[in-house]
Amino acid sequence: MQRRKFLQSSLAVTAGIAVANTPAIAGAQYSIQKEIYELREYEMNFGIDQAQLENYFKMALIPALNKYGVKTVGVFKEWNPTDPAKFYLLTPYSSLDNYLSVNTKVKADADYIKNSVAYNSIPADKAIYSRFASTLMLAFDGFPAMVVPANEARMFELRTYEGYSEDAVRRKIKMFHDGEFPIFNRAKLNPVFCGEVIAGDKQPRLTYMITCPNMDERKKGWAAFVTDPEWKKLVANPEYANTISKIRNTFLVPTAYSQV
Repeated sequence: MQRRKFLQSSLAVTAGIAVANTPAIAGAQYSIQKEIYELREYEMNFGIDQAQLENYFKMALIPALNKYGVKTVGVFKEWNPTDPAKFYLLTPYSSLDNYLSVNTKVKADADYIKNSVAYNSIPADKAIYSRFASTLMLAFDGFPAMVVPANEARMFELRTYEGYSEDAVRRKIKMFHDGEFPIFNRAKLNPVFCGEVIAGDKQPRLTYMITCPNMDERKKGWAAFVTDPEWKKLVANPEYANTISKIRNTFLVPTAYSQV
């Protein structure tokens, strides 16, 4: 209990700093309640049966999360698979308290425990992944909740922007609020979530996800984005100079059972 209170307090402080560093836009009204996202990246071991992890997601973890109110859990594979393969698990929570509460309930849930037996029985010499990396993100003021795309053919682009300082990332987030969101919409690069990283590696940084029907539409969308007159005004503004030190993007496709 003491450890849980300490973690809750620490994350709350971090989130509070993130909120304070995110600028309010004149005349705009934002929801106080902003989602928290956990993004896990699993790197699989060579020569293992990936179905063991997928069965755990399908039969144990996702049903348990759904049971306690987390209704849209995303599971993705790489669009162009690497070797070893990777899986990405995206889980939205309504708040930090919700993140802590749901995970505590899931771990103690009788159905989850029963449905995890096969997964927990995998021997050490047949481990299915080396480790998984976990990142926590706080949703942007101007994009406080995930937008789930229609359940039809789609691919996703996960983009991470690293900044040389906290202020650089703050200014980049302000750039989203000052005009990038409408440009994304005009270019049909449909945002799914936008989050400032509050726990994880390679900070300071932000991560967001967009979706398109296919790679061709994605290419058309970015071509429209960078030629949009409003984008040209934004990128020419000295306030937004040197906001990004490094961009990393990953192309993903949803699994058959993904809820995003």
